[in-house]
Amino acid sequence: MNSPIIYVGGSKGGVGKSKLAFALIDYLGAQGKKVLLLETDSSNPDVYKAHHPHEGADLVCKLTDLDISDGWIELVNFADAHPGHILVINSAARSNTGIEKYGATLKETLAELSRELFTFWIINRQRDSIELLRGFLNAFPDAVIHVCRNLYFGEAGKFELYNDSKSRQLIEKKGMTLDFPDLADRVADKIYSGRMPIKKALADLPIGDRAELKRWRGKCAEMFQAALKGK
Repeated sequence: MNSPIIYVGGSKGGVGKSKLAFALIDYLGAQGKKVLLLETDSSNPDVYKAHHPHEGADLVCKLTDLDISDGWIELVNFADAHPGHILVINSAARSNTGIEKYGATLKETLAELSRELFTFWIINRQRDSIELLRGFLNAFPDAVIHVCRNLYFGEAGKFELYNDSKSRQLIEKKGMTLDFPDLADRVADKIYSGRMPIKKALADLPIGDRAELKRWRGKCAEMFQAALKGK
């Protein structure tokens, strides 16, 4: 089995997909894993812009559009060309449309690629987060999906619509419900505005900001470790 494909989804803007992708790439790099970043958010490619200048043998970055069939073909070819790299897909806010039309291109090639598909689906407390999750479940019924409650929007108990939903019951048959920790706005803003990977931010930010980033990074590592279990 080759390295997995990890899809960071949520299918709407502002739920925290890019922040989760930053954390995931940092976690995998700290574990000594090789990473392929596939950035599909063409309007706000923050993750790509932060990591592209730091490309090397262990980090490869690419932009593509998953609203069109060619984007999914490129995704599969990209994965096939780098079997030893974990492919991290940072999805765009509108990506469910492309998933419904063209997601079969990936689904039908996973066996030949010899890769497993894992998903981190980040949600806020609104109903559309859950409705869009159902759309993804319909497209990839066999994928392992971990739902991440973004604690920026409140503590875990406040996510009542998800906590009491049938979607949660379905998710937890294979995946997990996780809590994505909040990061102080001032630190997150500096990472985005400076277009810095977390590793660089830990070297460049002021000492107080670094302390907050280290705290958050440790919490993220605990979350990813529980979900990926050595993948």
